[in-house]
Amino acid sequence: MSTSSSVTVRNATAGDAAAIAAIYAHHVLHGTASYELVPPTVAETVAKIGRVTGRGWPFLVACDGAEVVGYCYATQFRDRPAYAHACENSIYVAHDRRGGGIGRALLEALLDAAEAFGFRQMVAVIGGGEPASVALHAACGFRQAGRLTGMGWKAGRWLDTVYMQIALGGGNATAPDAGRP
Repeated sequence: MSTSSSVTVRNATAGDAAAIAAIYAHHVLHGTASYELVPPTVAETVAKIGRVTGRGWPFLVACDGAEVVGYCYATQFRDRPAYAHACENSIYVAHDRRGGGIGRALLEALLDAAEAFGFRQMVAVIGGGEPASVALHAACGFRQAGRLTGMGWKAGRWLDTVYMQIALGGGNATAPDAGRP
């Protein structure tokens, strides 16, 4: 799909689940970007990859050689028919590989894939207002759409949730494609 120096972005497969689960587990256990408290198992990660890709939605991994060093995916923003053209992203980079452009390569590829699918808006729901994630999304053209205060309790404190948004394709300037719900 795309590359950033020695990193390649490609579609995820079930074979990537162990690496994805390990990356996410670190963020769940040591960060506030995710409001999960217990990391999903590899089997749960395999199921998630299947649910996302089974709907045709993008689930991507960044690889340095054969090593998965980050991942991202997009799912429908909310489970109501009128939200069919809006997606929410999720993006995580291995903790020891942050700051090297992997997140940007993933997010740029995800924006392209989500637009190709037919999504017209993408929302980032950023737990704890994680500054690195806010900066990444802003650098890729997202604007802050809102902040919900004290929405999560983790690491002994209340955490805000930041919403960021970017238009894809025609955004809301035109009606969606007739071939999509």
